[in-house]
Amino acid sequence: MHQRTDRAVREKPFAAPLLDAVPRQPGPGRPAAPGPAAPPPPARRARTWLRLLPTPAGTPFTFGYLLVLVATSLFMEFADPATVAAVLRESSTDVAHLGETPLLVLAASALWVVGGLTSPVVFVLALVLTALERRIGGWRTAAVFVLGHVVATLATEIPVGISVVAGHLPESSLHRLDYGISFGLMASVGALTGLFTPLVRTLVLGGLGVMLAIDLVDLSSPLTDWGHPLALLFGIACWPLLRRAGAVGEAVTRGAAARGEVIRGAVPSRRAPRRTRPPARAQGPR
Repeated sequence: MHQRTDRAVREKPFAAPLLDAVPRQPGPGRPAAPGPAAPPPPARRARTWLRLLPTPAGTPFTFGYLLVLVATSLFMEFADPATVAAVLRESSTDVAHLGETPLLVLAASALWVVGGLTSPVVFVLALVLTALERRIGGWRTAAVFVLGHVVATLATEIPVGISVVAGHLPESSLHRLDYGISFGLMASVGALTGLFTPLVRTLVLGGLGVMLAIDLVDLSSPLTDWGHPLALLFGIACWPLLRRAGAVGEAVTRGAAARGEVIRGAVPSRRAPRRTRPPARAQGPR
């Protein structure tokens, strides 16, 4: 009587209904069974939320500018009130100062926050500038903020000077206290909305439009109320340039990540492994 070999036993199919419910263990040549996607680790989620905050390496312009605003706000809070009032008067972008030292007052007026650090404008500014700088870079973000501040200031103050010369406004209108970061912030918000999805962009611009329309109806501060929509329109006018810059930046970052390079100031979402070529071996005679 012949006895079957182990090979014959292994090759003979057999049914095991109770074992069919047990998943097979992955082994060589046997792929693992697909399962539900694992949730992202807490460290990755924390890094995602931390990207909303400015950092010295990731957003140097926003981080440095916020430090300056913190210093000037502390000065406003704890310095002598008479000294603070004198410094603010010299930093005002009224018609008189714009006619004498335009560059100085345009720069100095953007170093003060109306209301100090307790103002919610500081928190909004940090979020907006951080998001914008991470998409288009520090130099472009600074250009949008500064140009929005300058354009809106000149667009509101020059008509005041013309009205005074024409006799429609008193001469005291040439000397008024005007400082703050709201014009630059509005320009940055307008530029940032161009990088949003259509739905989010419509909601943000719609809400801002209603708020600015209410301010224009009240007209409690005419120059400020007219300067905000002008700064917002300036930021919207920057959409084509910023979208092109954002697309080029993302393409450069993806290309550099594929080559294993690291670009300073650019933080790709996934770093590709660095490809290294093994050293060539010296070939002898064949």
